[in-house]
Amino acid sequence: MLMALSDRLSLVNPSEIRKLFDLAQGVEGLISLGIGEPDFDTPEHIKEYAKEALDRGMTHYGPNAGLMMLREALAWKLKEQNGIDADPRTQIMVTIGANQALLMGLATFLRDGEEVLIPGPMFVSYAPAVILAGGKPVEVPTYEENEFRLSVEDLEKHVTEKTRALIINTPNNPTGAVLTRKDLEEIGNFAVEHDLIVFSDEVYEHFVYDGARNHSIASLDGMFERTITINGFSKTFAMTGWRLGFVAAPEWIIERMTRFQMYNATCPVTFAQYAAAKALKDERSWKAVEEMRREYERRRDLVWKRLNEMGLPTLKPKGAFYIFPRVKDTGLTSKEFSELMLREAKVAVVPGSAFGSAGEGYIRISYATAYEKLEEAMDRMEKVLREEKLV
Repeated sequence: MLMALSDRLSLVNPSEIRKLFDLAQGVEGLISLGIGEPDFDTPEHIKEYAKEALDRGMTHYGPNAGLMMLREALAWKLKEQNGIDADPRTQIMVTIGANQALLMGLATFLRDGEEVLIPGPMFVSYAPAVILAGGKPVEVPTYEENEFRLSVEDLEKHVTEKTRALIINTPNNPTGAVLTRKDLEEIGNFAVEHDLIVFSDEVYEHFVYDGARNHSIASLDGMFERTITINGFSKTFAMTGWRLGFVAAPEWIIERMTRFQMYNATCPVTFAQYAAAKALKDERSWKAVEEMRREYERRRDLVWKRLNEMGLPTLKPKGAFYIFPRVKDTGLTSKEFSELMLREAKVAVVPGSAFGSAGEGYIRISYATAYEKLEEAMDRMEKVLREEKLV
């Protein structure tokens, strides 16, 4: 049965993370470790570029696929940093945040009822985007024993005749897992074998630790033609409110996504695109990224150490700014644990169940908040765990 978009909207629920924030409203003295947003301000020179664009009268509509100056800067960035050769005229487009690219990308090829494999624990937008595009999300669990890295063995258990696409997210939200080049080569071979389109969400690419590095699956032999690489400025340059993302993909996909954009949002914000284009080629931007990365690493080390010491077994994440401690040994569900921390410790964490069934038994903590606040949050959590005799 064909479904209208209004029918599909009734199938997607508000995110569990948002529900948590609704609960947290009005809790006095709350420390929130819930939201996935850098606590850094956008670097000053990027703000100056936006003001410069405004002063230059860049307040009009731009092309549906984004300003050519930004697409050309992105082509340079993709080549230099990711090893991806993409034509700025036909294979790159600018979106309103990276989230928008998911739905628009899926809409270019997905047919009613076709399946999309999504490794779980998964970012909260993936499954709803698949449903809204008319597809069926299929969760592929990943496991703590394998550092939550996706393996082809996991994928083989869930692929069917109806499988059309696969979403990968590395570095991963919520687990902080980073796929190795070997992982990606094996996943790439799997995608070729089953003729799948791969969505590669790389928004945390610059936040990697312990010598890990991000590899782009589209840079592997023969993979560009079947990959939609999704990225953005929100995390990299601490520009969440600017709502700027970008996509590199084969020409036919970009052409169809641009058509969607035409009747959806017309174009991304013009002066923000100018600022992003300038920022990409400015050394100060990359210096700021490295400073943020180092500070995130310092915070990660603190939180990882404290969680393990208080009796919550926790893998050391290799990327992003999240950590995913195991709470199932406390005898509480992830939701009960999160509610207890909100109520008794006045610390907001996200239940792992918000990220799919594979997340149950864990919680997500974002360490994109000040070091001192993280110390205080860990003290509060430990106190409650001791008082409730949960560890």
